[in-house]
Amino acid sequence: MKVLQDVTEQTARNFFQDNQTLQIILETTLDADFLDFANRELTVFGELCANDIDLRAKHTDREGEPKLKRYDKYGEEVSEVWVNDGYKKTIQETYDTGIVGYVHKEIPALGVKGNYTYSFSQGYLLAHAEPGFYCPVTLTMATAYLLDHYADEALKERFLTPVCSTGEGPLFEGATFLTERQGGSDVGANVVKAIKEGKNYRLYGEKYFASNAGMCGVAMVLARIEGAPGGSKGLTLFAVPWRKDNGEVNHLRVRRLKDKLGVRAVPSGEVEFDGAEAFVVGDPTRGFYYMMEALNLSRICNAVASIGIMRRALLEAKEYATRRNAFGKRLADFPMVRDTLSKLAATLHVEVATVFDLIGLYEKVTAGEATEQEVILNRLYIAIMKKETAEQAIHFAHEAIEMHGGNGYIEDFVTPRLLRDAQVLTVWEGTANILGLELIRLVNKYSAHIVFTDVMLKRLQQITNNEQKQIVVYQLKILTEELSKFANLDADLQSFEAKKLAKKMAHVYESVVAIEWAEKHGGRYEKLAEVYLDEVWSLREIGDPMKTVQYFEEIV
Repeated sequence: MKVLQDVTEQTARNFFQDNQTLQIILETTLDADFLDFANRELTVFGELCANDIDLRAKHTDREGEPKLKRYDKYGEEVSEVWVNDGYKKTIQETYDTGIVGYVHKEIPALGVKGNYTYSFSQGYLLAHAEPGFYCPVTLTMATAYLLDHYADEALKERFLTPVCSTGEGPLFEGATFLTERQGGSDVGANVVKAIKEGKNYRLYGEKYFASNAGMCGVAMVLARIEGAPGGSKGLTLFAVPWRKDNGEVNHLRVRRLKDKLGVRAVPSGEVEFDGAEAFVVGDPTRGFYYMMEALNLSRICNAVASIGIMRRALLEAKEYATRRNAFGKRLADFPMVRDTLSKLAATLHVEVATVFDLIGLYEKVTAGEATEQEVILNRLYIAIMKKETAEQAIHFAHEAIEMHGGNGYIEDFVTPRLLRDAQVLTVWEGTANILGLELIRLVNKYSAHIVFTDVMLKRLQQITNNEQKQIVVYQLKILTEELSKFANLDADLQSFEAKKLAKKMAHVYESVVAIEWAEKHGGRYEKLAEVYLDEVWSLREIGDPMKTVQYFEEIV
């Protein structure tokens, strides 16, 4: 009976309904027909994620995680990865929504292609329940991007069509294999080699951290053609089918799956290539450049997964605080609890709004409509927001556990999984140190700091809300001076300062977005901006320090 009560209780949930920030983003981004379609589809998917997919995710995490099957009953090497039936159902239901395919082909109901804003909205909802599975979706999105932008027509026909399947044909999940043992984040140290055979190549060597291993239909792999120069410039991008046309494994094997702290839904393994047939994608001398473009897409997915975890953590914390009684009243009636939840609500709203602001620019860049400065700004936004959202996801998961007390540490609740899954988001697609190096490159090579501060100032000049505006103008002035000094430091000092400045840049960017929303939408969004600015710039001693308590009912 208790299990039935839990299921009934959960069935009422929907991660899209009452998701006000996301709904406003869609209203201001999509045309009328697309908006009607998106609202219908996301309502259905939001309920699916909150119920069936969420229950399957719990099962996969605790009892049904992927397992490697190296050999069949005849002793032949097959390198298959077993996943439970619920996981297979989640694969089918998620890809059938067009989360990958409709970025690259028409939505039948509309007669036009989808876009990244819609896809990332789906990913945001999915990450509430299953951020682990959003990793294979991310890899499939990156694979589709690389094939669509750089593969020839023959490769597109062979691989892009199944990668973009929405249920009308066989599905190929994708993967991107970069990491090798000796290099890690230093991709230029990669040694997997490609040997010419006829028109194509054979790959030899090992990829040490290969997510979606054994599950993908095609992997995008960086390898070095014999005779190519060392370093990242000598790497070529290859499309490598997991199986040959006759169904046999394509001369590769999964040596083992990683025993990870979290995101257990995605099989991450060590893959050995022993003559795997491979097909060059695009210009053989531009492989690293192509993969870095795909990495930027994956970093946005990482940020989307982070905000999904953040919102789920807040929903769980709020629900528990409103149901749990202690010392004669609900937890949610205590000022300290209201203060915590109000701050989380403000930060979540601002980070969701900022991530989708970034996605709007990314749409422009991928469509080839951006200026040179906007391309630079896009890379910068991605780096600072990937870092900031990943760190906030851990913070939100921690606060949700704290709100639950001892129950928050028990696997009956989702909170332990949220924390375990959030932790990898600071590592995937570049640690804070790697993102700090990206900031240094952008500043030194493209003067990205000047581009950033100029754009922030122009956006602030469009705002009339003087009180909130002046707070951000002042912080931007301080940051501008710090970035100017940073640009003239030697390499060691830049490395020392980069992460701290990346965080300040994220806070300024988020602050600008926060007060833009406050001015445009008023009411609740003015209060959310006020709480966010007070918290991020440590202004609580100014004015009423109890505003988070007073605003609680309206903003949480």
